[in-house]
Amino acid sequence: MLTGMIETLVRYGYVPFMLLGVNGAAIALVSRGAADGAGKAWLPALLAVAVACSFAAERLLPYQAAWNTSLGDGRRDTAHAAVNETLTLGSVAALPLLAALIPGRGAWPDGWPLALQVLLAIIVADAGITLVHYASHRTGWLWRLHAVHHSVRRCYGFNGLMKHPLHQALETTAGVTPLLLAGLPLDVACLLALAVAVQLLLQHSNVDYRVGALKQLLALNEGHRFHHLRWAATGDVNFGLFTLVWDHALGTYSHDPARRFTTGDLGMAARPDYPDAYLDQLTEPFRRRGDRSAGAQEPVRNA
Repeated sequence: MLTGMIETLVRYGYVPFMLLGVNGAAIALVSRGAADGAGKAWLPALLAVAVACSFAAERLLPYQAAWNTSLGDGRRDTAHAAVNETLTLGSVAALPLLAALIPGRGAWPDGWPLALQVLLAIIVADAGITLVHYASHRTGWLWRLHAVHHSVRRCYGFNGLMKHPLHQALETTAGVTPLLLAGLPLDVACLLALAVAVQLLLQHSNVDYRVGALKQLLALNEGHRFHHLRWAATGDVNFGLFTLVWDHALGTYSHDPARRFTTGDLGMAARPDYPDAYLDQLTEPFRRRGDRSAGAQEPVRNA
């Protein structure tokens, strides 16, 4: 009975806890420490809590139990996560300098409640990041960078943080530049960075959670698994980071509630030999030439 209660709690409570609990706690902490900036110092600890909860939930209620077993990718994915999150922190720290280079005060609604400012930042960033993601499946040089992310052979939380740092930089630039031009405050930028990391954990999570009808709106794991299908013709779908709004607009939304995924469904059919080691993945986009876009072939992309 206890096991069943825990599984039910994870199935229906995990997503609200991560989206509303972790992000809500971050907003509360930053709001209380707005005067001296002390609240922002707690955000790395909240991210660590989110990562720990992600791993715990994957073991309590896995979608595929086999995906909880390392395929020799644990250290590599940890390296990707550490490097990419460090770069994110560096980017956030550089925002005051970048803001000083932009003339004018901007049009940011800093009189709004902090939670609404974060929601606005998420909506704007979602558009820019999603559209770069979409373009990365159709443009050769972008695909070569993005292919690192599609070399995965299992879906679990850390997959979301497994990206080539240059591709992450491009997505971040597309998502944040409009916000920066509008006068994005540092507090909101910090909260946005945390929200992105939490979303990536949820989106790739090996947890058999449920969100009901929201699965057609929110870009969570049930829909994102279709994006990681190894065959380009079926995997060029569900590009959204936070929402699936742009996928509905672009005609790239796809979902089949009867579909179940296994390890054999993931990866890149056209590149079964894609390197596994961290440093090899960083250099691979520059070693192999030719068109790697999704539409170019059986594609070396998988999505």
